[in-house]
Amino acid sequence: MKFRIDRDVLADAVTWVARGLPARPPVPVLAGVLIEADDEGSLTLSAFDYEVSAKVTVPADVAEAGRVLVLGRLLADISRNLPNKPIDVVADGNKVQVTCGSSRFSLLMMPVDDYPTLPSAPESTGTIQGDVFTQAVAQVAIAADRGDTLPILTGVRMEIEGDKITLLATDRYRLAMRELTWKPTASDIGGSIPVVALIPARTLSDTAKALGASGSVDMALGGAAGGDGLVGFEAGQRRTTTRLLDGEYPKVTSIFPTSVDSESVIETAALVEAVRRVSLVAERNTPVRLKFTDGQVAIEAGTGDDAQASEAVEATLTGPDIEIAFNPHFLLDGLGALGTTYARLSFTQPSRPAVLTGQIEAEGDSDDSYRYVLMPVRFAS
Repeated sequence: MKFRIDRDVLADAVTWVARGLPARPPVPVLAGVLIEADDEGSLTLSAFDYEVSAKVTVPADVAEAGRVLVLGRLLADISRNLPNKPIDVVADGNKVQVTCGSSRFSLLMMPVDDYPTLPSAPESTGTIQGDVFTQAVAQVAIAADRGDTLPILTGVRMEIEGDKITLLATDRYRLAMRELTWKPTASDIGGSIPVVALIPARTLSDTAKALGASGSVDMALGGAAGGDGLVGFEAGQRRTTTRLLDGEYPKVTSIFPTSVDSESVIETAALVEAVRRVSLVAERNTPVRLKFTDGQVAIEAGTGDDAQASEAVEATLTGPDIEIAFNPHFLLDGLGALGTTYARLSFTQPSRPAVLTGQIEAEGDSDDSYRYVLMPVRFAS
């Protein structure tokens, strides 16, 4: 194998496929990136760890076709740090020679015959606008569980019903749900019976960040197109698949309050800055207290002999005054995900979940396509 390729093209391609390589692979070859050069002038790079696969095809000046397997993270580090000149890659015996200007690296080949075959992606089931996909996943994935106590909660639940997709995630302390539209390839997808898939949140988040810059993202859901428990995403020449999580996701939508006693509208940026400042004195796992009255919300943290802080932010209140406490990090996550100038907090009681939504104008209606539910924290009065 012998080819020449632009430095930035190779660096981007290797970084894309190597991003999910396991730090401690169960089998040594799973730390590798498979490089395949063909006579038609294209280079395909692939990575697979039996759970997640990634593949990208880029143009290259191929002098001799072939395929090699080399350490992925090492090649990514090397290609990103090479000078901005064309890179020559040559397979020589059991080594792969990488030359760029006066820089020269010699990489050991890994046994390519031992490398597993990448799974075939299911057929495309629809298309999502790239920027919408990225925002929606980011808004929901923040609420997924990051621990291993209940693996099913580490996923994002995706439900497809016609041209509507609903994403949902929870770690039992907060819940995020986003509704968006897409263009399904067939009108009967998720028709009478919605199609449901549980996608690992971390993988989905990484994929959305990497592919969302494209104009649109093709999604292939195995449950809808016979893909044997896989979901695939493709944008441009980048393709990735991941295995779906098994199990029945808990019926958590009952957490959403059915009624509202008080509502407050606050400028999002002002509330974020105030909560950040006040929470500086909050010890680990201690809440910030929010006291809503007509015209303002007072934010406090710390009690007794501990450090204390307070700040007031202008706010409108509809309904009776209310005092409630939240984990400051969870509150900031939700506020940061809104992407709107104003935030609306809806309450029933201080001991019941509160719902956070966004709105463009102070006097306008809230956008219920994204809802972030926060469980309050009990505090000593």
